[in-house]
Amino acid sequence: MAVVEDVRALGSELERSYPVYVRGRLKFRVKQIVYVAFSLDETVMEFAFPKEERAALVAGEPAKFLMPSASDMRFNWVHAELAALDPTEARELVVDAWRMVVPQKVSRAYDLAHPDGPG
Repeated sequence: MAVVEDVRALGSELERSYPVYVRGRLKFRVKQIVYVAFSLDETVMEFAFPKEERAALVAGEPAKFLMPSASDMRFNWVHAELAALDPTEARELVVDAWRMVVPQKVSRAYDLAHPDGPG
């Protein structure tokens, strides 16, 4: 079972990433782009994910992943129940979401520095 603390340090350590609180909710940004956000009660992690792949992700594991609200369907966004994720999987989702908002050279540098992934 993953909790916010499993990814808080990672989100702060990723290059160009920084945490913010918006109306009490923890979010991670690169510049002004939010790539990970947590629900107010910290039970749901919302993260950047390719629109064209999210239906398959949600259909494959509906107890773990949820479609975003109707107003957020236009964005590259998916929700995950933190209790259904293990800590390693949660960290991998954060890094994958971060990859969507940083230049490829930054992402490649992370891969070279962390060949085994975020673990």
